[in-house]
Amino acid sequence: VQLQASGGGVVQSGGSLRLSCAASKRTASNNGVGWFRQAPGKEREFVATISWNGGATNYAESVKGRFTMSRDNAKNTVYLQMDKLKPEDTAVYYCAVSRYAVGSSQASAYQYWGQGTQVTVSS
Repeated sequence: VQLQASGGGVVQSGGSLRLSCAASKRTASNNGVGWFRQAPGKEREFVATISWNGGATNYAESVKGRFTMSRDNAKNTVYLQMDKLKPEDTAVYYCAVSRYAVGSSQASAYQYWGQGTQVTVSS
């Protein structure tokens, strides 16, 4: 499975972006998907995850109430709607496909990773 993340860019604080992650195979529709991010000089951290059918989502405390994850299995695509962005949200964002039907906050649960898309929030 290959993953293509897109939608990153530069936005002012308080603005919005929507990230997309397109999978090359429909098999990804049977698996949970997660978003992680990595800022310069920091470790990769969990952002959000969604179950295979979109029925369950989970968010990091730092983004809860501002980010919304969804998926369209007919298009083999997941989305991360990011609102009320803050400078501390600046990072490279990665999508990943879980080994399981549900997602996880643990990176070790994911078997396929996309190449990342840069999000920069200016103050």
